[in-house]
Amino acid sequence: MMPQRISKKIPIYLFVFFTLVTINNTKISNDFYKIKKFNISGLNKIETTKIYDDLMIFKNNNIFSFNKDNISEKIYSNDFVEKFKIFKLYPSTLNIEIKKTKFLAITKKNNKDYLIGSNGKLIEIKDTISNMPFIFGNINVQNFLKFKKAIDNSNFKFNEIENLYYFKSNRWDVKTKEGLSLKLPSNLTVQKLNLIYEIIQKKNFSVNKTLDFRQSNMMVIDE
Repeated sequence: MMPQRISKKIPIYLFVFFTLVTINNTKISNDFYKIKKFNISGLNKIETTKIYDDLMIFKNNNIFSFNKDNISEKIYSNDFVEKFKIFKLYPSTLNIEIKKTKFLAITKKNNKDYLIGSNGKLIEIKDTISNMPFIFGNINVQNFLKFKKAIDNSNFKFNEIENLYYFKSNRWDVKTKEGLSLKLPSNLTVQKLNLIYEIIQKKNFSVNKTLDFRQSNMMVIDE
């Protein structure tokens, strides 16, 4: 009789054992795939720390099911970010490669100086930066980026520009580092920029000249 009793209890013990093992393994698996570490590249130490602190709210999220849109929102809330990529390093690490925005020029709004980033954002600055052109006027950043693209696609070199002047009519004036002031037409194209550049190179104007190209097919020289 005794051996029979023991044999009936064995299936019950096995069921309890496997249930406990399954529950324990599930818990271990869930913990195993929680995000524990962020490897951030492409930024300086201060910027990296800022991004890292922003992402700490995603620590312990499941690496398979974390919300990338929420992480994107956090990362892009930093004005110095142009774009980024995320790579999962299983079981618990996110590698984040960030491309920092390029700072193109300086402008002033509400008596404060701002860097203009290639991402279209304004970044307030406290110290003077002398190696970038200063833009005068209440600019629309997207209009500036469009103008900058035209310059880059022309024979002009943007790093030869000292100052830019923006007008409400969506027209630009330029002062070069060589001392020439250029009044550009409102309907500016790459072809017109190349023509203006060619005229300047051929004539070899002296410094402190103002060249007015606002009239179609005409250049006016102001002494």
